[in-house]
Amino acid sequence: MKSVFGKFRHDIGIDLGTSNTLVYVREKGIIINEPSVVAINAKTGHILAVGHEAKQMLGKTPSHIVVTRPLTNGIVSDYEVTEKMLKYFIDKAYEGGFSLMSRPRVVISVPLEVTEVEMKAVEDATIAARAREVFLVQQPMAAAIGSRMPVRDPIGNMIVDIGGGNTEVAVISLSGVVIWKSIPIAGDEMNRNIIQYAREVFNLFVGETHAEQIKIKLGSAVPLAEPMEFPMRGRDVVTGLPKEIMVTNEDIREALSRSVRAITDLVKMTLEVTPPELTADIHERGILLAGGGSLLRGIDQCIAEAAEIPVRIADDPLTAVVRGTGIFLEDEQLLREVVLPSSRETRDI
Repeated sequence: MKSVFGKFRHDIGIDLGTSNTLVYVREKGIIINEPSVVAINAKTGHILAVGHEAKQMLGKTPSHIVVTRPLTNGIVSDYEVTEKMLKYFIDKAYEGGFSLMSRPRVVISVPLEVTEVEMKAVEDATIAARAREVFLVQQPMAAAIGSRMPVRDPIGNMIVDIGGGNTEVAVISLSGVVIWKSIPIAGDEMNRNIIQYAREVFNLFVGETHAEQIKIKLGSAVPLAEPMEFPMRGRDVVTGLPKEIMVTNEDIREALSRSVRAITDLVKMTLEVTPPELTADIHERGILLAGGGSLLRGIDQCIAEAAEIPVRIADDPLTAVVRGTGIFLEDEQLLREVVLPSSRETRDI
């Protein structure tokens, strides 16, 4: 059987997330972790900035410069911009360049709730971004493998991946996803919760970047032992003038409560439809959390109390998915077991 990756050192793994894109290069590790944000000159169509530089422009640009996120809930919503963003990151990963024959083969993660059309859009955009071949894998599977869960064993493993655009709950056994559920509520929705709360409670318009900063500083799913506060800055709804107030962790916990409840309910609903044999394994082994949303203070405790099952957070949950794609680069047999069918021509893996 032909080796997929044996002769190529330029191969890469990509976690193409709604909020951030991470790139793993074989034999080098994770070398890119940047926001999935692109700044475009609307007059010329030219890309002005990608990643960190583009995110810094959010809410600060003149009318002819558009700052956009080309993915929505993990799905390509703007094909052309996604292609250019991927090309930027792939080129950045190989600043020395590569020849036609050494163009990278790419393992890239996609959400569970993805259609064939959406998978084809990811494949085509990655090929157009100068990839030689594309292998699609499910995000929770990549996160589980990146967290060293025994996915090949005949036992039930539950992973909850709280990303930027969506939260996915998956029960994995024998290298396959047995049961899964997904909702478009995760880190980005929590930012919107804070923006809405600021407007309704404090009559304050708050920007997305500042809302995210407040979430990181004060956000929690449960009451905290030590109270915290942080300045919330924005524009007064009534006067239109700049305004600053101090908000507490309890304010932000209230703002986030609806999203937290939706995530805990999703876990419970998934458990309710999981086969009893696998449920018994999950009760014994516990639930694993991955993704940036798992860093919300106390969300593990909140899920554990709701599900009555122990919960732990993966080591470095932000990079679990991309580390999983990196493991696929080294273990082609495992890749064969989990890779999704390609919309392109038949290939030998």
